[in-house]
Amino acid sequence: MSNAVIQLIVLAGIAIFLILRLKNVLGTRDGFEKPVVPLEAAEPAERRAFEVIEGGPDRDIIDHVPEGSDAAVALAQMKRLEPAFSVAEFLKGARGAYEMIVMAFETGDLEKVRPFLSPDVFDAFNAAVQDRAARGLEVQAEFVGLRELVLSEASFDPATQEAEITVRFGGELISVARDAAGTVVEGDARAPRKQRDLWTFARKMGSADPNWQLVATGG
Repeated sequence: MSNAVIQLIVLAGIAIFLILRLKNVLGTRDGFEKPVVPLEAAEPAERRAFEVIEGGPDRDIIDHVPEGSDAAVALAQMKRLEPAFSVAEFLKGARGAYEMIVMAFETGDLEKVRPFLSPDVFDAFNAAVQDRAARGLEVQAEFVGLRELVLSEASFDPATQEAEITVRFGGELISVARDAAGTVVEGDARAPRKQRDLWTFARKMGSADPNWQLVATGG
């Protein structure tokens, strides 16, 4: 057998060996297989799935009020006018405002919270503070904390863009009023006082001023 024939046999063997190895590594195509979809074609489907989620219930609303309720409709209208508005962030701010306003009332320092009070509410609070001062009472207070914070009602007027949100607070504080002689005439220095308040905050949605004002109080 010539050298040329031997070389052809060797090369043929190497080729068969390589084909078998590639077949084992890559596998074979049997039956129907899905074609490879380019990334550009896959993106619209992903966007459609995202849009379905976006079109679902707004958890920021229905986590706080029943879906389909008047309050939920009003909150949705607020969001449409002011997309950056968040119910959760509003309630977080309401929590801080409640403590700040309650302590300002207890200590008689209402000026620092005047921007957050409507004129009527400020006048009512201030009258009570002046009455205490006229009786010679000095109040010491400590805010213990909140045990309840619930969004109770919400309304929106599309014509004026005025929004109102009512929140129910359940707070605890220690408040003691002493007369000029230092005698305790109101409160208990050792036992927290529980109080429940129903406060309504108002704001014109879309305005440059981000602050909500306390416009009504109740128990």
